[in-house]
Amino acid sequence: QVQLVESGGGLVQAGGSLRLSCAAAGRAFSTYAMAWFRQAPGKEREFVAAISTTGGRISYADSVKGRFTISRDNAKNTMYLQTNSLKPEDTAVYYCAAGTFVRVGPDEYKYWGQGTQVTVSS
Repeated sequence: QVQLVESGGGLVQAGGSLRLSCAAAGRAFSTYAMAWFRQAPGKEREFVAAISTTGGRISYADSVKGRFTISRDNAKNTMYLQTNSLKPEDTAVYYCAAGTFVRVGPDEYKYWGQGTQVTVSS
């Protein structure tokens, strides 16, 4: 089992940046594929980005390609999401998740954090 805690969310103006972090505790972080999802009010949880155990495979949603960068530091048991050129439509609660493979469906991930709010003002 692994426990996940997100941080780094906040209020930012359109065009700004935030760096989200996901700290893991428990069983070996390096053995899990990791992902970021987000959920806006009234909408379903949607895939943002995912990274394999070693970082050799990365996947992004089309809506964030070229603006967001996912990375991980297995020595620090931490995953990151650098978000640049933020838009109001990026406003959501951002969740990190741990699973076996890089997948886009939320059901593929077994462990979830509590989420961190990102609000982008226009």
